Amino acid sequence: MSSEKPAHQRPELPDFWDHRFCSGTTPWDAGHAPLALRQFAAGYATTSGAAPRVLIPGCGSAWDAAFLDRQGWEVTALDFSPAAVEAARVTLGDNWRGTLLCDDFFSFAAAQRFDVIYERAFLCALPRSMWPSYPPRMAALLRPGGLLAGSFYISDEAKGPPFGILPQQLDALLTPHFSRREDRPVEDSLSVFAGRERWQVWQRH
Repeated sequence: MSSEKPAHQRPELPDFWDHRFCSGTTPWDAGHAPLALRQFAAGYATTSGAAPRVLIPGCGSAWDAAFLDRQGWEVTALDFSPAAVEAARVTLGDNWRGTLLCDDFFSFAAAQRFDVIYERAFLCALPRSMWPSYPPRMAALLRPGGLLAGSFYISDEAKGPPFGILPQQLDALLTPHFSRREDRPVEDSLSVFAGRERWQVWQRH
């Protein structure tokens, strides 16, 4: 008899997330863009003339994508869960000007590199065995000097998702491709992440 878990219990598969969206079990869903993203977007707008191209992997219900679209950013929101993408369509509505994809972050074809990739509960949704693939893929999708910005779940909790990462582990993971430019606590975390999130900005080498 196979000991492999069924698909809806394996977070590396879309079925796992489909099951949660369809059952309404989405404790990571804030229903709005977090404060740190709003502050980052405002600051970025003062230093860049052209509309930045941003990728949001694991976009879920796409509240962050909707916010950045309203700020005039060129947004690509992506999730490999069909149920998540359907939830995103509802959030984004008819005035959405960006691109919404049901695709795999690690293999989708990007027409050009991005200025920013926004991290929000994406790394911590990935089983730890997949983490080594995260930094090179992020770097490949960002232009030189581009930014990986977002909230990282800092925790030594063994089980997940969310899968916590320790500060030294995150540094070791990202420094081959990135230099950290900002690091501060998140002020408005949801209860599932409370007290264990850091807003960080990493610049691609």
